[in-house]
Amino acid sequence: MYEEYFGLKRKPFSIVPDPACFFMSAGHREALAHLLYSTTGEGGFVLLTGEVGTGKTTVCRRFIELIPEGTEVAFILNPKLTAEELLAEICSEFGIDCPEGTTSIRSLVSRINDYLLAVHGKGRRAVLILEEAQNLSPEALEQIRLLTNLETTEQKLLQVIMIGQPELRDMLSAQQLRQLSQRITARYHLGPLSRREVPGYIDYRLSAAGVVRGRPFTAGAMRRIYRLTKGVPRLINVVCDRALLGAFAEGKESVDAKTLKKAAREATGNGSPARTVDAGSPAAKAWSADDGEGAGGKRTGLYGAAAGFILAVLLALGSFYYVYGPGRDRPIHARESRAAPSPKPAEERKEAEAEKTMEGAKGTQAPASLDRPEGQTGASTKAAAYAALLRAWQLPYDPQDRRPLCDQARAAGLACLSGRGSIASLRDMNRPAVLRLVGETNELYYAALTALKGEAATVVIGDETRNVDTGQIARRWSGDYLLLWRMPAEYQGELKMGSGGKGVAWLARQLAVAAGRAAPAEEEGLYDRKMERQVREFQIGAGIVPDGVAGPRTIMRLCGAEGQGRDPVLSDGKGSR
Repeated sequence: MYEEYFGLKRKPFSIVPDPACFFMSAGHREALAHLLYSTTGEGGFVLLTGEVGTGKTTVCRRFIELIPEGTEVAFILNPKLTAEELLAEICSEFGIDCPEGTTSIRSLVSRINDYLLAVHGKGRRAVLILEEAQNLSPEALEQIRLLTNLETTEQKLLQVIMIGQPELRDMLSAQQLRQLSQRITARYHLGPLSRREVPGYIDYRLSAAGVVRGRPFTAGAMRRIYRLTKGVPRLINVVCDRALLGAFAEGKESVDAKTLKKAAREATGNGSPARTVDAGSPAAKAWSADDGEGAGGKRTGLYGAAAGFILAVLLALGSFYYVYGPGRDRPIHARESRAAPSPKPAEERKEAEAEKTMEGAKGTQAPASLDRPEGQTGASTKAAAYAALLRAWQLPYDPQDRRPLCDQARAAGLACLSGRGSIASLRDMNRPAVLRLVGETNELYYAALTALKGEAATVVIGDETRNVDTGQIARRWSGDYLLLWRMPAEYQGELKMGSGGKGVAWLARQLAVAAGRAAPAEEEGLYDRKMERQVREFQIGAGIVPDGVAGPRTIMRLCGAEGQGRDPVLSDGKGSR
C-alpha cells in the first residue's frame, strides 16, 4: 500500500523468513557458521536455540540454500508427532519407499538405516533438520538419538540439526535425555540485534526492497525502534511496517516519534519498550506464531477502539488519494497544522535534546548538500564520477573514448564490479565507487564516493567535491554501485567446485595465509570439498555470504593486503575490516 509512496519495489519488512532479505548480523553469522560446519563434521547433533522472532527460521532457510552438493536433506517443520509418526515423516522427507500400512517402529527404523547406508555408499551425507524442536516429545527425541547410532569408524551416518526456543535447552538437560545431550557437538543461542546493528538491519531491508529515494527512518527513530523492540527482528519488522503505513496515511515523508509510538502500540499493544515474557504467556504466543502469520491476540487501538482506528485510516487514505492520486504530480508534503503545538512528552524532549547534542558533537560545520549541481545533467555527472573514479586509481579518463569504462579499466589491469548494496557493503569492500543517486523529482544523477570514515563521506558530484554524511547518501542513493578492483593475474573468473588450474592454486595459497597456515607450493590445484569448506570459513569470518564460491568480493578481500599502499581505499583504518 505504501510501497510506491516511499519509492519501494516491494514491502521491506515482511515477517516471512525470506533468505533474500537475510541480514548478516554477528549473531546470525555465527549461527549460520555452526550449521554449515555441521555438514563437514563427524555427524551427531547440532543445537540452535533463540527467543521467538530472533531469526532462527531465516537462518535455517539460508542454511538450506547453502548446503553443499551431495547432501540429502529431510526438513521436518512441525515435529509435534508421536515417535511412529515422526519416523514416517522422516521416510517421506528422504523419499524412502515404505509400503502402505507400515507403522511399526522396527520396520521404519530398518528402512531408514538401509537408506543411510546407501547414501554413505554413494559418498553423500544425510542431514535431518527439526524445526520447532521444543515440541518433540521425550520419546521422539530418544528415537532420533537411536537413529544416530548407525556409524562408521570415522563418522555417524546421520547429522541432526535441532532448532527451537530456549525451553529446548531445558528439555535436553533432563536426566532421561542425558545420552542425547552428550552427543550434541555444537550449541548456539541466537540473541536479538544489538543497538548498533538495528540501523544497519533497517537500512539493509530498505535497500533489499529497492528504495530509490528518501530515508523513511531518521537516526533518532532507529534508536527509538531499538528501545521499543529490544532488537528482536520480527518485532522490528512489524513496528517498521506499521510506522511506514502510518506515515503514508498522514502524508509524511519520514517516520516521526509520534507515528512510531502509534505503530508500536498497534504492534505490541503498548508504546513501551519490549519486555521479556514467559514462553507460555499470551504475548509470547502471539509472537511465536508461524513466520507466515502476523501477530495475533488482542490489541490496543491507535485512538482507542480498533474499529475507530481502522475508520480513521480509511478516511485518511481516501483523502490522500483524492488530493494526491493519479493525475496529481505535485510533491507530497505533510500539511501544516493550524493548531498550537502540544507539549512534547518528557521522553520525546530528551530524545530531541540528545539528537541536538550528537549533531553538535560532529562539529559546527554542517555537511554539504548532496543535491545535483545547477546546470549539470545526469550524463555530465556520470562522466565526472567516472573521471573521479579513474583519478582515484591514478588513471586518465577520456570522455571522447567510446569504449565503456570497464574496457578502459581492463586495459590497466583492473576489473569492474557492479551491483546493489548498502553503506555497510561498500565499507566492507573498501574501494572508491560510483553511486547512482535519485533527486527530489526522481531524476537520476551520479556521484563518486572517494572516502568514508565513520559517518562522514567525501563525494565528487560534477566538478564539486563535497563532504556529506552517510545519512544523506542513504536518502538519495538508489543502491546501485560500480567500483574497480585489481584482479590477480591468476584469477580469470569465479572459482567453485570442480574448478582447476593456477587460479585454484593461488586461492589455496591465499586461504592458507589468511588462516595463518603454511602456504602450499603446488602450481596447479583442484577446487574440492576441502577447499570449499575453507572458502566458507573465510567468508563467514569476512562477513560475506558463505556460498563456498570464490567470486569477486571473496577474492577482493583475500588479496586486499597485496594491493595495500598502491590501491585506493575508502578508509585506511577499520573501514576495510
